[in-house]
Amino acid sequence: MRGRSVSPVFVGREEELAALFESFDEALKGKVTAVLLGGEAGVGKTRLVQRFAERCAADGAQVLLGGCVELSTEGLAYAPFTAALRQLVREQGPAAVAALLPEGAERDLARLLPEFGEPVGDGETDTGRARLFEQILTLLERLADARPTVLVIEDIHWADRSSRDLIAFLTRNLHIPQVLIVMTYRSDDLHRQHPLRPVLAELGRVQGVHRLDLPRLSRDEVAQQMTGILGRVPDYAKVEKVYERSEGIPLFVEAMLESGEDCGFPESMQDLILNSVERLPEETQRVLRIAAAGGNRVGHALLAAVSGLSDVELETALRPAIAGNVLQVADNRAYVFRHSLIQEAVHDELLPGEHQRLHARYAEEISKDRTLVPPGRAPVELAHHWYGARNDLWALISAWEAAQKSFKAFAYTEAVPLLERVLMLWDRVPDAAERIGADHTAVLERASEAAHAGGDVDKGMKFVKAALKQLDETREPGRVAQLIARRAAFRNSKGHVDVIEDLRDALRLVPGDSLEHAEVVAPLSRHLMLRGEIAEASELIAEGLRLARQLGDRCLESDLLMNLALGHSLNGETESVIALNEQALEIGREEQSHRIILRAIGNNIDSLIEMGRHEEALRLSEQGWETARKWGRLRGSGLFIMNNWAEALETIGRWDEAIEIVESALAYGPALRTRFALLRVRADIALARGELELVESILSEVGVFKERPEDFVQDITNNARLCIGWHLLRGEPAQALAAAERVLAHPTRSSKAMLGWRLLALLRVVCDAAEGTEPERTAAVRARAAEVASELSVIGPVVEAYRLSYSGDFDAAAAGWERLNRPHNQAKALLRAAVVAARSGDREGAAARLKLALPLARALRATPLVTEIEALSRRVGAGAPQPQEASELLTPRELEVLRLVTQGRTNRDIAAELFISAKTVSVHVSNILAKLGVTTRGEAAAAAHRLSLLS
Repeated sequence: MRGRSVSPVFVGREEELAALFESFDEALKGKVTAVLLGGEAGVGKTRLVQRFAERCAADGAQVLLGGCVELSTEGLAYAPFTAALRQLVREQGPAAVAALLPEGAERDLARLLPEFGEPVGDGETDTGRARLFEQILTLLERLADARPTVLVIEDIHWADRSSRDLIAFLTRNLHIPQVLIVMTYRSDDLHRQHPLRPVLAELGRVQGVHRLDLPRLSRDEVAQQMTGILGRVPDYAKVEKVYERSEGIPLFVEAMLESGEDCGFPESMQDLILNSVERLPEETQRVLRIAAAGGNRVGHALLAAVSGLSDVELETALRPAIAGNVLQVADNRAYVFRHSLIQEAVHDELLPGEHQRLHARYAEEISKDRTLVPPGRAPVELAHHWYGARNDLWALISAWEAAQKSFKAFAYTEAVPLLERVLMLWDRVPDAAERIGADHTAVLERASEAAHAGGDVDKGMKFVKAALKQLDETREPGRVAQLIARRAAFRNSKGHVDVIEDLRDALRLVPGDSLEHAEVVAPLSRHLMLRGEIAEASELIAEGLRLARQLGDRCLESDLLMNLALGHSLNGETESVIALNEQALEIGREEQSHRIILRAIGNNIDSLIEMGRHEEALRLSEQGWETARKWGRLRGSGLFIMNNWAEALETIGRWDEAIEIVESALAYGPALRTRFALLRVRADIALARGELELVESILSEVGVFKERPEDFVQDITNNARLCIGWHLLRGEPAQALAAAERVLAHPTRSSKAMLGWRLLALLRVVCDAAEGTEPERTAAVRARAAEVASELSVIGPVVEAYRLSYSGDFDAAAAGWERLNRPHNQAKALLRAAVVAARSGDREGAAARLKLALPLARALRATPLVTEIEALSRRVGAGAPQPQEASELLTPRELEVLRLVTQGRTNRDIAAELFISAKTVSVHVSNILAKLGVTTRGEAAAAAHRLSLLS
């Protein structure tokens, strides 16, 4: 029912509505996935999307509606998706919805709605959560197969962590026609630490995601709104007064007109919002206060029970609020505040005693009859209301129950604050352990488990430390060992270097002939291998294999075999690596262990890359990723495979595809070590393309500049290589030489042949660059590099090509890289060979090599390399090379900035648009001016139009 204070005329949003339909048309073609609609509270986002949804539905589209509520941040996981799914079930029935999914898959949706039966009992929390995400993705895809589908999610600034993760997942992975997600959020709520900010920034970089900002109304639009509400044209003075005081926010315009002919504007926003409420009858206001305690949406039956009113009495009391458009009638006999600001303001007006009594009444009624709230919401509703009622006993019990419910729905980040509440209330409830059936330490353990699953490492560490203080290792050694192992996992995720000591402590606690002993040996030996301590790791693996085979644990046996393969890989024995991984893979298939199968696949991809068998590596990567999707292991094994996939693409020059893989993987929120590995791949491409700012950002995050301690030899080597490349790109050979000296002096370096020879080939470049100014230091580095080279094996064509580059046989190296289809390495080798030819007086030979190198570098958009090739071409008289298109010189981000510059936007405007700092924008603008050869923003805009850079 629409109240009289809302204009019947749709005012001032024609452009935005047209933009939504343009996005919808593009979505029908599979070119657009989502629209992010931002705007201030009260600016009209809801009305805009309602109009859009109504027209889409009228045109035959399936429109699903879901909204986030403020309660979500406390633990109401997946609230918008549950609402949309409930609507779909109501319209089509559970059987029809289940028929859209693979057989048995509907049980994953039972986490959200009980209509789908009993949820799958899945102890592997990441697996269940990932599978739930996959089923919702599949459901949308199947719906879109039948007809266009629009999913509207309102108020994502209140979205819980699980909903945010699912939104990011869907946005990244919906790549089919006929489906569009429209999301709204309050832009004025996004403070610097707001959890939605990084999500918006990430989604803003996803292809197919459109941003739409809803501005305030202009003066003329306010006048149109007032005319619609009043039913007549208002006089000029009144329009001026309302526009000046409301500042063009439609909700404020409505409230001012509701306040009477004088259009008075209350002193505070809360007064403004409450103005329309205070004009209602006292009994209506009393019931509204009761309703506000129930949240933005409350069912008729629940409100009647809490208020003690009969159906007729309740309807009579609420009728003025509905007529005044304070409340609206929703489906399933529920009432919704027209705007959440109204509910917030009314709730904030409750007196302390009134606040407690009302929340207690809600808790009592829901406890007596859980059907008063939508299915699955009772635990979290009870936790919210008992806590609001300040009832410590039931607040603790209900928070514990809600946390368990969150675990079943894979909403681990929502479980953490609920468990923290249990811990906070523990001392206030004398018999807390008996009440929930778990002691204080068990709550800490459960909280650490939730934090681990949800990726909250800092809180997880805090929980583990607190639990360990409460346990005696002599009485409960197994429990202590489990916590120590979890602490090791947290420290490893944070990149700490003392993980080995944690695992040694855990090993000390368990009997030497037990399965538990072998279970600790597996992660301990793997970490030792990664640290380069191959001998000790091999001894432990032999011991672990004996125990695993003796005790019949074949999955543990295969884990240890893959650890052994890791040692062979470090020694350059790639053929035996593949053989061991294949042996482990066969065991995994026999035991039907998805984890083992995927780990073996990921390891083999890495080995194939090292052997130069890139096409096989790419095929296996794609197969492995699809298998991980199928088995619900996206965020574990799937991300490991994606990292190797990106590496394979990077090596053969398919850089844009590699970047897409990296960004897609980063959207899943990988563990820190995995994130760093992905960022290193991205940094390699950024270095090659001369993206200084991006390289600096990545190396700062990874800790390269501060020389953050690393214990894995592969990370030590790769960080050093990136640091050297950074200094060379900046024209700082002395600093690059210093970085080379540091890595050669490091007590631990990788014995892995490919990594070693790759680093040595780069060290030759450093020495050649620094020799003129630092001859003695350069000679020392060359000598030390020769010692390292004498210890490295040369197995396979990739290692051989790097060895040839190191030894200075650049023509042979270029031929090797050509056979391996590695264009960037080939172009670099050709350039080095051309330099040698030019110095020997062979100008024609140099020119011939440069002619081959230039198109390779240009195709990759490897700007620094192109610049070097063109400069040498001019010096040897090879003729002016064909100029590169200006659009190829600019990075995608620079093109985005240039587009906004041509619109006359300021640096501050551009920063807000792209979710970056104004300083970063300034750097981009400087780079653009330099690349276009202009000096002003106006000249840059003119050049953009002249060269059709943005068409």
